[in-house]
Amino acid sequence: MIAADVSAAVGRRVLTWVALLGHATIFFADLLRRIPESLRRFGLTVTQVHAIGNRSVVIIAASGATVGLVLALQGYITLSRYGSSEQLGLLVALALLRELGPVLTALLFAGRAGTSLTAEIGLMKAGEQLAAMEMMAIDPRVRVLVPRLIAGVISMPLLAAIFSAVGVLASYFIGVGLIGIDSGSFWSAMQNGVDVFKDLGNGVIKSIVFGIASTFVAVYIGYESQATPEGVALATTRTVVVSSLSVLLLDFILTALMFSTR
Repeated sequence: MIAADVSAAVGRRVLTWVALLGHATIFFADLLRRIPESLRRFGLTVTQVHAIGNRSVVIIAASGATVGLVLALQGYITLSRYGSSEQLGLLVALALLRELGPVLTALLFAGRAGTSLTAEIGLMKAGEQLAAMEMMAIDPRVRVLVPRLIAGVISMPLLAAIFSAVGVLASYFIGVGLIGIDSGSFWSAMQNGVDVFKDLGNGVIKSIVFGIASTFVAVYIGYESQATPEGVALATTRTVVVSSLSVLLLDFILTALMFSTR
């Protein structure tokens, strides 16, 4: 009897998640279909790029610098054991471009910009602004959601590039300025070991995918949130959790596809 109750509860939960995933997929397809219409007023997207991307630069740059400093210290300790300390630049560059840059930027983006998007859309729903748009024959998905989705996709690769660039410069400061690694060796190892398409290109692809996932989760949860203060607060928390888990799962899948040993 207990086993049957447990099985029924698990089954209901699985069906709920499948239904939610299906609704989110249809919602995402609908937003993609409305992109051309939204681009007719591209100024809305530019405004959101400023709100989402430009206001996130400080935390992205500060985090990139911190990660670069730590990578340089830890990398030097490890590489010096094998007499390869001159490869520090290559180690830092590959770690940032392939993995840490896109992933950490996406996680920071989810915490800073994602929650802001969810709260903003949720408050617009709670204040019946979205309903008022529909009453005036204005599609809120075209006017509110799609510009934010496009802005997130544009902002994420740029923020990831800033994160990686600042991280490399910070590691250069530690490796060359403080530890004493030869500057020429630092840059030449990086230049010879980093492949533009395999490393840099795949990192850009990752950041674009993460931008789509993080921004869509934020706007979807905000749009579907309950029109109450408690509902908006719960939606912002859910955005961080779902976005972070989505980014980590997508990172594993993309890494397996891009950097396969075959």
